[in-house]
Amino acid sequence: MQSITIRTGKDNMDIKTVHAFLSEHSYWAKGISYAFVERSMTHSYCVGAFLDDKQVGFGRVVTDYYTFAWFADFMVLPEHQGQGVAKQILAHILKQDWAKRLRRIMLNTRDAHSLYRQFDFKDLANPAFALEISRPGIHLQYADDLPESYTH
Repeated sequence: MQSITIRTGKDNMDIKTVHAFLSEHSYWAKGISYAFVERSMTHSYCVGAFLDDKQVGFGRVVTDYYTFAWFADFMVLPEHQGQGVAKQILAHILKQDWAKRLRRIMLNTRDAHSLYRQFDFKDLANPAFALEISRPGIHLQYADDLPESYTH
């Protein structure tokens, strides 16, 4: 494994690097706007992997910190894939005290099942119980029409 430094928090992320990967290389967010990426980080637990002060990996967790978490936007720059970067990000998240008490942790991926299975992710026990509203291209429709912030 590479000598990676893990940093957390939106303010410690290189949002330009994360946006470039998601908008140009990901299958799930191609064409996503910078604003969408930046604002998605605001209410997420953000984790970055850095090599020599350059961000090479990222993942975020949408969570209430008590019962549920959704892992999203996990990425490793192509030239650093297969070198344990994603494992270090996942291990960091899952060793957090709040992560240890979560009742359910979920994610969607089409191509990294063997990675996530190493961290005890399994197929849905009851797929018939899971429902979704799927809007895969919604980020393209609202790319420039975002409110400044969300308040509730």
